[in-house]
Amino acid sequence: MEPSQRNTETPSFEYATVPVDSSGRATVFRPFSLSSPHSRAFHLAWLSLFSCFFSTFSIPPLIPVISSDLRLSASAVSAAGTASFAGSIFSRLAMGPLCDLIGPRTSSAILSFLTAPAILSTAFVSSPTSFVLVRFFVGFSLANFVANQYWMSSMFSGNVVGLANGVSAGWANVGAGLSQLLMPILYTTIAEFLPRDVSWRVSFVFPAVFQVITAVLVLLYGQDTPDGKRKAYKDRTQLEEEERSSFVRILLDGLGDYRAWILALLYGYSFGVELTTDNMIAGYFYERFGVNLEAAGTIAASFAISNVASRPAGGMVSDLLGKRFGMRGRLWGLWIVQSVAGLLCLLLGRVNSLWGSIAVMWVFSIFVQAASGLIFGVVPFVSTRSLGVVAGMTGSGGTVGAVVTQVLLFSGDNVRKQRSISLMGLMTFVASLSVTLIYFPRWGGIFCGPSSSSECDDCSQRLLGDEEEDDDKVVISGRLRPVC
Repeated sequence: MEPSQRNTETPSFEYATVPVDSSGRATVFRPFSLSSPHSRAFHLAWLSLFSCFFSTFSIPPLIPVISSDLRLSASAVSAAGTASFAGSIFSRLAMGPLCDLIGPRTSSAILSFLTAPAILSTAFVSSPTSFVLVRFFVGFSLANFVANQYWMSSMFSGNVVGLANGVSAGWANVGAGLSQLLMPILYTTIAEFLPRDVSWRVSFVFPAVFQVITAVLVLLYGQDTPDGKRKAYKDRTQLEEEERSSFVRILLDGLGDYRAWILALLYGYSFGVELTTDNMIAGYFYERFGVNLEAAGTIAASFAISNVASRPAGGMVSDLLGKRFGMRGRLWGLWIVQSVAGLLCLLLGRVNSLWGSIAVMWVFSIFVQAASGLIFGVVPFVSTRSLGVVAGMTGSGGTVGAVVTQVLLFSGDNVRKQRSISLMGLMTFVASLSVTLIYFPRWGGIFCGPSSSSECDDCSQRLLGDEEEDDDKVVISGRLRPVC
C-alpha cells in the first residue's frame, strides 16, 4: 500500500539516544536505562502506578486489625472491597479520553494528587460507612493504569509495545504485593511505640506521602511524547480546536469497536481476577489454614510480586508470537494462557493443604498475570486514534470483572471461599473463549486470515500509516501504526 501524499514529511529525531521509528517511538526496550525520554517515561509511569497499587492494597492486610477496632462485619468488609473496585471503573473510563486530550503525564499526576488525600483519610475512619467510602475513593487511583499503558504506547513502537506495556504494568502491580508485605510490618513497628488502635491509622501516612512524591516526579521529569510535544507540527490554537471537535468522534469510535468490549471482558477475567485475589487471598490463608497476620501477608505478597516477571513475560510472548505468526499468534497465545489460568484457579479452591495451596497459587499467579500482559499486547492495534478510549475501556473491564466477581462469589457473611475460588476459575475459562470472536480485517483472527489482499509479506516487521478502517476505506493521518 502506498502512503498518502498528505502529511508525508518525516520528522527528524536527532535527539534520540535509542533507535526510533519515524514517529520517534523507540524500537528497542531498555528498562535499565535513563538516557532517553522513552526510558524516563517508562520508569516514571511504572513508579507512579506502583504507588497507586500500594495505596489501594495497603488496606486489605490490616483488615483483621481494622475490623476489630471498628467492629466491621464480614459483609461490611466485602462491601468495602467491592467499593474499592467500583471506584476505579468510572475513573478508568474517564482517564482514557482525558489522556487523549491532555496527555498521559498530566493525567497521571492529577489523579495521584487527587487520590492521595483519600488514602490519608483512612486514618480518620470511625464507622463501617466511612470505611466503605474511603475504599471507594482510594480505588479511583487505579485509573493511573490507563495513563501508564497509554504512555507506553506513545513512547514505544509496535515491535516492542507489548513488552513495554507488560513490564511497566507488571512492575507497578508489584506495589500490591509489597503493600501486603510491608503494611503489617509497618503496623507492628509503630505499635511498639503507640497504642494499637492508633498505630494502624498512622500507618496510612506512608502510602499517601509516597503517592504525592511520585506525582511530583512525573510532572518534573516526564514528557508525553518522544519530542516532548503532545502534537507536533500544528499551531497550538488550531490543535485545541481540533481536540474539542474530535473528542466526541474519538469517544464514539472507541465505544463502537466491538473488539474493545471483548478485550474488556477478557481483562475482567484476568486482571479482575487478580484484583479479587489480591483483595481476599491474605484473609483466605489466615482463616482457612490458621497462619498469623504476617505470614498471611507474606503469602499474599508472593502472589502479587510475581508480576515483576510474569506480566512482562506475557507482553514479551505477545510480541514474539506477533513477529512469528502475526495477529493470529497474539490471539492464540492469549487464549491458551488465560485458559490455563482459569483451570489453575479452579484447582486452587480444591487443594486442602497449606503448601499445596501456596504452590498452586504461585503457578496460577504467573498465568493470570501473563494473560493481562498478552491482552495489552493486542490493545494498541485496535485503534490508534481512539487508543485512550480503548485502553480505558479495557482497563475498566478489569475492575468491572473484579466487582462482579466480588459481588457474586465473595459477598455476604457465610461465604465458602474454597468454592468461590473454584467458580472464579471456571468463569475465567469460559470468558477466555471470547478471544475467538476478535477479528482484524487486515490481519485476521484466531481462526481466519485477513479478509483483503492488503496482507503484507512480513507484517511483523513493518509499519503502516495510522489507518482507521471505515467502511473498508483507509484514512492516513500521518502518524505510524504498528502492524503485527
